[in-house]
Amino acid sequence: MVPELRELPNNRWAWVEVDLSAIRHNARVFKDLTHGSTRFCAVVKANGYGHGAAQVARACKSVGADMFAVATVDEGISLRNQGIEEPILILAQPPVTSVDAIVANDLTPAVYDLEFVGRLGQAALGQSKVAQYHLAVDTGMDRIGVPHDEVGEFVVVAERLSGIELGGVFTHFATAEKPADWDFAMQFKRFREAVTTIKSLDIDPGIVHCCNTPATVLHPEAHFDMVRVGIGLYGLHPADITRSKLDLRQAMSVRARVTRVREPAVGEGVGYGMTYRVMRSGIQIATLPLGYADGLSRPLSNRIDVLYEGRRFRQVGNICMDQFMFEVDPALALAQRSRAKPVEVGDEVTVIGTSGKETITVDSIANLLGTINYEIVCAFDNRLPKVFVQ
Repeated sequence: MVPELRELPNNRWAWVEVDLSAIRHNARVFKDLTHGSTRFCAVVKANGYGHGAAQVARACKSVGADMFAVATVDEGISLRNQGIEEPILILAQPPVTSVDAIVANDLTPAVYDLEFVGRLGQAALGQSKVAQYHLAVDTGMDRIGVPHDEVGEFVVVAERLSGIELGGVFTHFATAEKPADWDFAMQFKRFREAVTTIKSLDIDPGIVHCCNTPATVLHPEAHFDMVRVGIGLYGLHPADITRSKLDLRQAMSVRARVTRVREPAVGEGVGYGMTYRVMRSGIQIATLPLGYADGLSRPLSNRIDVLYEGRRFRQVGNICMDQFMFEVDPALALAQRSRAKPVEVGDEVTVIGTSGKETITVDSIANLLGTINYEIVCAFDNRLPKVFVQ
């Protein structure tokens, strides 16, 4: 029977389901960690880590988010086009060719190059505006930013330019999730010194911020004026050390509906390469319209379960670009003293998420692939439609 609990997509029997109440809950959890005057920046880059940037932004706004952070100019423009009016920070310096679009859409770029600052100011003057930027400080990650010991020279020159205004100063930690870590301590020290240098020049640094998700949890001394929360918003932990400290709720589920069911003869193979063969009579092989082009990595083949009617069933055969198969084995169900309901076309199956008392987590999939939960949720943004649950 086809479930009617949500408005499911008509043109694709596979989807990402996003629980916006979980997003709101997680945002409140992080806001409760900070002082009342500390701003809250919700990181919604990569289309909200695959969850839908505008929908996540609205959910976070409803519980007090002050700013949103993205990775690219186009991501910022997309939020503006979907009605997001709060400040939007671009977490890296965009190409200099994008300055007109940045100004026109009131975006705030990260900056670490004086030529870019000058061009940004010119674009702002041309539109009769003043463009804000946040100074990115490289405190040791060696990814982006003005070197921490060159910050003073940079801001002195930038302050002489017209059409721009320093709206904030930030850095990014490489090892915030490691307790008593030397590299974190060094980055934090360098950042504080950089901010002190700016203030000593009688220049207002604007919003001072450096905390990502783990730093927000583990280093309250580093909260400054604002925290930037990314992965934690989505109910996922950046490291094992934060699990006991926060009650987060996974917001993403991945589900599909069965498109075909068959009982192959004993010995028949399933899928490309015939990496699985039917061992007993009566086994059902069910097909789901979801594959590695949708984010379900092919190396997971023959290694994962799916959930149907609150029970686990083996995925079998190589995961295809657009489809994969799982088996329903009545003999196994009998051995477990449970009854396997025959699968029918249209039945709903959970690939990630909860069904009954069983749950398949994003982290369990990440562990099988030897990667991080960030990558898993972002991958499912490839082409699956989204169903938002309030």
